[in-house]
Amino acid sequence: MDLPFDGAISRYFREEAPKAIRKAIETADKDDILSKGYPYRHEMAKKDYETQMEALQIQLVRMQADVKASGRRVMIVFEGRDAAGKGGTIGALTQNLNPRGCQVVALAKPSDREVSQWYFQRYVDWFPAAGEIVVFDRSWYNRGIVEPVFGFCTQNQKEAFFRQLPDFERMIVAEGITLMKFWLDVSRPEQLRRMLARESDPLKQWKLSPIDVEGLTKWEPYCEAIAETLDRSHSDIAPWTVVRSDDKKRARLAVIRTILQGVDFKGKDRAAIGQPDPLICGGPEMWSDGEND
Repeated sequence: MDLPFDGAISRYFREEAPKAIRKAIETADKDDILSKGYPYRHEMAKKDYETQMEALQIQLVRMQADVKASGRRVMIVFEGRDAAGKGGTIGALTQNLNPRGCQVVALAKPSDREVSQWYFQRYVDWFPAAGEIVVFDRSWYNRGIVEPVFGFCTQNQKEAFFRQLPDFERMIVAEGITLMKFWLDVSRPEQLRRMLARESDPLKQWKLSPIDVEGLTKWEPYCEAIAETLDRSHSDIAPWTVVRSDDKKRARLAVIRTILQGVDFKGKDRAAIGQPDPLICGGPEMWSDGEND
């Protein structure tokens, strides 16, 4: 089978990945958690996950019905490294929601015209109208993290972004939009394990890009950019929720519970929703460099 990018991910694993990370991947069983600092040693059992998720799906449907009836506007931003689980979490969040009232936005590289516009402009076009939920799979935070790491923006452009960001998000909230921001945090060994799995799976190879491959060698610059971004963009008005996502099942449950807690809606059953797992879900203090802690 031909591998994407001439097997660059496998080659990185064999020739460049830190020895401890290679060993962790090579010796682990399928359900083992690779990160030593993760609070669980094995992934959540599938049956337990499905039981909890079923109850949360009912609450999500009720939430959307009330958002539509009340004209409320909800916007949810997902950020995280490549293979952190954004797509799967968004899929779990939206699987039973009416797509007419819940849109997932994953914008491509900006066009020449968009590059010449105010940086935030192309995102504003996708903001929710009355009764809508909009989910961003990556967002304006590209300028704080991805673009500086790869040299796609200047230092002046990055600083302009951080100067304007607090007022931008303050205006979103003042407009009456419920804004939630999630950072899905994946450890370095788990990220590499997932990318190796994508490389060898014909149904998932489309998820890989040259940026993903190049990003494997930029773990430390990414860490610096993530730490700076969380520090400079976390506020009482627009706080970050950081979810440790080495276990996709636990991460999805924590995200959905946080969303359901954050939106008031008719028929809300707090007992059925429960609490996000505090061992993997919290504020920016939950983030770590994820080397193999």
